[in-house]
Amino acid sequence: MNEGVNTLVDIMSEQTSTIKDEIVFDEAFTLHNRTVFRAACAVVQDAGLAEDITQETFIKLYDNLDSIKDEEMLKPWLIRVAMNLAKNTIRGNSRANAREENYVKERGTQDDYTAQRQLEQKETASEVHTALEKVKEPLRSCLILKQQGLSYKEIAESLSLTETSIGTYIARGKKEFIRYYGKIGGEV
Repeated sequence: MNEGVNTLVDIMSEQTSTIKDEIVFDEAFTLHNRTVFRAACAVVQDAGLAEDITQETFIKLYDNLDSIKDEEMLKPWLIRVAMNLAKNTIRGNSRANAREENYVKERGTQDDYTAQRQLEQKETASEVHTALEKVKEPLRSCLILKQQGLSYKEIAESLSLTETSIGTYIARGKKEFIRYYGKIGGEV
C-alpha cells in the first residue's frame, strides 16, 4: 500500500509541475512575445521570418524552462536567443538573397513603375542592411536593441555588457553606421 501512495504522489507532483511550467510559459509568452518579435524583425527585416524566429525562441524556452532560475534574466535570455536565431537565419538565407539579387539585375529594368519603386526600396533596405552588417559587434547589437526601445539596463543584460558602456557603444555604433552607409550611398 505504501508503494501505491508513493506512486500516486509521484504522478501528482509531475502533473503539478507540468501545470506550473505551462502557467510560467504562458506568462512569459504573453509578456515578452512582442519584444522578441521586434528584436527578431530588426535583425531579419522580414515580419514572416521574425514570426518564425519568435516561435522557435519560445520553443527553446519551453524546452529549457528548468534552466532559467532568475526571472529577471528571462527577457534578456529570450532576446539573446531570438537574435542568435535571427543571425543564423540571415546566414542561411544570404546565398538565396544573392541569387535573387542577381536575377533582378540580369532581368533588366522593369516597365512597371510600381515594380521599379519596390526594387528601389529593396535596394535601399539592402544598403542599410549592408552598412549595419559592417558595424562591429557589440555596437551593432546595441543599436538594434536600442532601436527596439530597450533600456540601457536591458541591453546590458541581454549582451552581457556593463550598463555604463552601453551609451558609448550606441554612439560609436551610430557613427560607424553613418560612415558605412555614406560610403555605400556614394558608390551607387
